[in-house]
Amino acid sequence: MSSASAPVEGTLSRETNWWGAFVIGLAGTILVLGLVGYALVALGGFAIVLFLLLTAVGVFLCFCLAELAAAFPERAGGLPSYAFETFKPMGETFARHVGGLSSWAYWLGWFTVAPINALLAALYLNSLFSIPDGRTWGPISTNFGAPVTTGAFATGVVILIVMFIPCWLGIRLGATFASILGVVSMVPLIMLILLPLAKPSTIDFSRLDGLGLPEGVTGSWQMVLGWAFIFTWSVWAMEAAACYIGECRDPARDAKIAMTVEGLFGMFVYGALPIMLLSVLGVKGLADLKTPGDANVIFQGYVNAIFGTNEFWKWFVGLALSIALILSVLNAIMGASRGLWQNAHDGILPRWFGKTNRHGAPSTAMLLSLVLSIVVLMVGSALQIYIFSNMGYLFALSVSMIGYGIFRARRGDMERPLKMPAWMGPTAILLGVLGLLLWVIGGYYAADYAVGAGFRWLYWVGLLLLALYVPLVFWRRMEDRSMGTTEYSRSAAGD
Repeated sequence: MSSASAPVEGTLSRETNWWGAFVIGLAGTILVLGLVGYALVALGGFAIVLFLLLTAVGVFLCFCLAELAAAFPERAGGLPSYAFETFKPMGETFARHVGGLSSWAYWLGWFTVAPINALLAALYLNSLFSIPDGRTWGPISTNFGAPVTTGAFATGVVILIVMFIPCWLGIRLGATFASILGVVSMVPLIMLILLPLAKPSTIDFSRLDGLGLPEGVTGSWQMVLGWAFIFTWSVWAMEAAACYIGECRDPARDAKIAMTVEGLFGMFVYGALPIMLLSVLGVKGLADLKTPGDANVIFQGYVNAIFGTNEFWKWFVGLALSIALILSVLNAIMGASRGLWQNAHDGILPRWFGKTNRHGAPSTAMLLSLVLSIVVLMVGSALQIYIFSNMGYLFALSVSMIGYGIFRARRGDMERPLKMPAWMGPTAILLGVLGLLLWVIGGYYAADYAVGAGFRWLYWVGLLLLALYVPLVFWRRMEDRSMGTTEYSRSAAGD
């Protein structure tokens, strides 16, 4: 294995390995914390069915990405950047725009994780350390946003800026930070799953209600598709590890290890955590907590039901959740920015996105993520952000699976160090098409269940944000015409 070296001008530095990709990618798995309470109260045991089915698709996606990462080890940005290569049999121009739109959509889906989780972590930390809330302002309008306290906003901004620093200083420091945060959050997460085993009398699997809907809840296809849309924003996010394969010292080797471990760990967490929560608290116990979407309230009630109320568990839960959420902030700033960087070098998105600093990090793309994260922090409603954010994310994921199927069908003879079973190609196309149908239909109904009546307009906001890809492409074309070249170079980018 070659040692790390200084980055070539305009390129990303190769200074991590499968462990770095895995622990930074843990930020995706941690997103279960913000979903599990809402889902269990609304769907009861049926939520576990959705968790298992959709997470299985997420594991499948990780295996597809392992092969693509090994086949194209020079590409950074993970899942969306491979579309540029996998769709080439459909024509160069088509591949360029599918790749560019996928990267833009992926960034829309991932950068919003930073403000959402920074705000949640700020609320938990301010509560633990008795930091004053200060004045309350917002919502932005009657049907948009939620009230935000100045104390929570200030703490959230501090979290965003502090996590931006290791991102700016390169993948080696970023991976080191992620390793520390990853271990510190992974161990408590596993502990929370296993805690009821210390007191088996608290476990009652009859509370799963036969994996059916809670009493009084009438199922419908709109409800199932709406919730499935909401789930994908979290349960497929373990694919985030692929964003860093292009910065591994040995990408072909590290890809299959990182993506396999990420997928299997994600399957364990997304399956076991809702089962244990529901078997200890039941739907009624969760509903009695009054704020089932608040992870701190949920897990505090969970450990109290097992061991009784005490100060230790208050701090254990609060700090564990805060650290886990902060890890997600780190990944959101680092990961999605790399897709924008890659597509600037592909000649699709503006050259500004392709700049790197002297540490080999995609500086301007990360600055954009930071600034807009602070802006989105002012919205104050994670649930509203979920809807328009996932209109980007689910689109990118669905397209990537279709691209993998095309790659297997049309470029199957390409030499590569990792090759998955042949049946995965057509299966990926089928799942990708179903994902696009879920994106179109489930996205339309999702706001009814995640936010409430009268918020379907968030669906159209998501589509409008996706459409911003068009002016970005024209921006790049004007740059190319003025410079007389379509090639990206550091000097051409104005560094």
